[in-house]
Amino acid sequence: MDAWRRHAALTAFFTYLLIVLGGIVRITGSGMGCGDDWPLCNGQLFPPWDFATWIEWGHRLVAAFIAVLIGVLFVWACLNRQAPAWRGRFRLVSWIVFLLVVQILLGAITVWLELPPTTVVLHLGTAMALFASLLLASLGVADGSPLVNQVTPAVRMAWLLVGLGVVTVMLGGLVANLGAAPACQGFPLCNGSLFPGGHWRIHLHWVHRVSAYLLMLGIFSLPWVGPERVRVSAWIATFLMVAQVIVGAVMVLEILPQSWRIAHVALGTAVFGTLVVHAYKTGDGDANVFQDSI
Repeated sequence: MDAWRRHAALTAFFTYLLIVLGGIVRITGSGMGCGDDWPLCNGQLFPPWDFATWIEWGHRLVAAFIAVLIGVLFVWACLNRQAPAWRGRFRLVSWIVFLLVVQILLGAITVWLELPPTTVVLHLGTAMALFASLLLASLGVADGSPLVNQVTPAVRMAWLLVGLGVVTVMLGGLVANLGAAPACQGFPLCNGSLFPGGHWRIHLHWVHRVSAYLLMLGIFSLPWVGPERVRVSAWIATFLMVAQVIVGAVMVLEILPQSWRIAHVALGTAVFGTLVVHAYKTGDGDANVFQDSI
């Protein structure tokens, strides 16, 4: 990695932390810690100490820090965009800036409208797209290496799992924000049934779980398919998924304790990020970046 890509990797890391912190905001009920005020917090730049207020305000401060990091990436690429090697970087970071602007607007609208589930979930989805784009920037997708160098069954499967990961994360966001988290009791079945009846929240929760089970099966097959060069990322995804399944089971059986729900968000985001890296390196001719970076 050169300095620009290392900076992109650092920004991706802080974006991961921001997503987890956003989960903490939701799980602790701190979403309205600053009231319906934005960009200030209850009309102040440094609000008085209160747990919910500072959880929400801390989330916003980290988001502002990430905006600065992305701004550095953008200016860096702008200054060098005449060089052929930097044109791809300029295009990619322009897309990242667009996602950042959308994310900021969604964050503001979410606060102004007092946390409607639709904008909360869209806010999560945009954050995941931003995270994935920064990961790809750090891996060199803008440096002349195509997103998919060669289409093979392993490449199709890897990107299919990325797509399924997006669906699972978004469904999880809906479950959490529409009050469907307690709707399915027991594990691995839902209320003791493979085909649970009842109201729509039960069905929503069960669809999320089924999506997660399918994702789990796909990830567990990764170490046995594809080129040898991506075995490291395949095994990392597998171990993270095992941990996620265990956390999900304990979370449900223990009736949704906050600490396990936070771990669920952190592991789910890590699984998604690892799948993005794995998919890119599976379709790329050289997969040494992942191994060299750990």
